[in-house]
Amino acid sequence: MPKEFIAPPNVHPARGFSHAVKVGNTIYVAGQGGIDIHGHVVYGGIEAQIDLAFQNLQNVLEAAGAKMTDVVRLNYYFVDIQDLANIGGAYRKHFGKHFPASTAVQIGALAVPGMRVEVEATAVIG
Repeated sequence: MPKEFIAPPNVHPARGFSHAVKVGNTIYVAGQGGIDIHGHVVYGGIEAQIDLAFQNLQNVLEAAGAKMTDVVRLNYYFVDIQDLANIGGAYRKHFGKHFPASTAVQIGALAVPGMRVEVEATAVIG
């Protein structure tokens, strides 16, 4: 089955990875963080970072022909798991009442200094 590598123009450039790979009607989205189009971490707390992470996720999905309600799985990676309690507003803004299967874990660090959360997703169109 052919694979399409997704590189949206409205998300920071991916270096050494693809933002997403579409195989058939399934889209595998790499971890998205609170990183602006220039590759800088947004500051302002977990709320600002998760909001931008979800916006980046949405931009990647749209470039692949999908939408947030096509997401079937989310994995959250937190530097501090206590931040999970503060993502609800951004979640509702981007997902509404759509609740994919989700996992949240705490890790020691993320690849980009200053990032507090990274979200990866799998979406299925149709």
